[in-house]
Amino acid sequence: MAKRWLIKSYWAAYLAAALFLLAAVLAGISAGSVSVGPMDIAGILGAELLGLTPPAFIDSMHINIVMNIRLPRVLLAGLVGASLAIAGAAFQGLLRNPLADPYTLGVSSGASVGAVAILFLGISLPGLGLYTLPVVSILFAFFTIFIVLLFARSIDKSLKVETIILTGIIFSSFMGALISLMIALTGEELRQIIGWLLGSVSMRGWEYVAIILPFFLIGLMLLLFNRRELNAMSYGEERAHHIGVNVQRRKLVILLAGSILTGAAVAVSGTIGFVGLVIPHFCRMLWGPDHLHLLPLSAMTGGGFLILADLLARTIISPAELPIGVITALIGAPVFALILVNKQKKKRG
Repeated sequence: MAKRWLIKSYWAAYLAAALFLLAAVLAGISAGSVSVGPMDIAGILGAELLGLTPPAFIDSMHINIVMNIRLPRVLLAGLVGASLAIAGAAFQGLLRNPLADPYTLGVSSGASVGAVAILFLGISLPGLGLYTLPVVSILFAFFTIFIVLLFARSIDKSLKVETIILTGIIFSSFMGALISLMIALTGEELRQIIGWLLGSVSMRGWEYVAIILPFFLIGLMLLLFNRRELNAMSYGEERAHHIGVNVQRRKLVILLAGSILTGAAVAVSGTIGFVGLVIPHFCRMLWGPDHLHLLPLSAMTGGGFLILADLLARTIISPAELPIGVITALIGAPVFALILVNKQKKKRG
């Protein structure tokens, strides 16, 4: 009976998350300085997918707005939000701490240093071309988490979660100083770097969707293939080892997958905080800690959340735009504070 209820509850969870994501996508495409109705959106997307001519009643301007401006922006925001949420869910499960996410562990700051270095130097690596920025961001992200763990181990052999998080915060501050140094030395690239650091999916286009998509799929598949090991390690590394999990290897793969997701997201959108912190925690509270379901549910919820945050960022002071990182921080910080307060009340009660 309990098993049947669990299956039904997960079906309900997926339905709720999918409806939330669909509503966010439709709102993101529809709303703006020029409103596009749901029937127009359906007609345009249907025609594009089937390779047909859009219906005559649809304005050509609406077709251009949907296909060249809003749809790629919405897809990019969804992929970035999903990437950060999945990475946050994996880091929180691996380290058994709701405060763990790509930002508190220094992964995002490391990816930012790599991306800013590429923008600052204006280089393109041979053979990579368009993918220079995400590849370098991912390498810096992985290198940062590797150094964080190495440094934490030198301080505390048992690698306590508190030690790892504090070390991540230290390295995040150091990486922030490196970024500030590059900004101070920057000339013409200053505006581009500052705009990128504030976080945005504005004016990115389809090529940025093409940049993040393969890395998103790789990171997601790596984590889904390791979902059972992630479940085991969320109860402690010793217990996972006793049931046959190769803890060191699996930990490395999970950290690599999280770095791939974070590095690619940072490369295309800049620094956007609180998505990887709040969304997985929220999903875990609603639907439980099983990573088989937590990862895809976090992806859908995180994607929908960032699409709505971007919608708010571009409409709240229209025609000007706010950085999307400002919106996520304004929403995420109070929500996470409420989560912590409720958690403390439950402990006392």
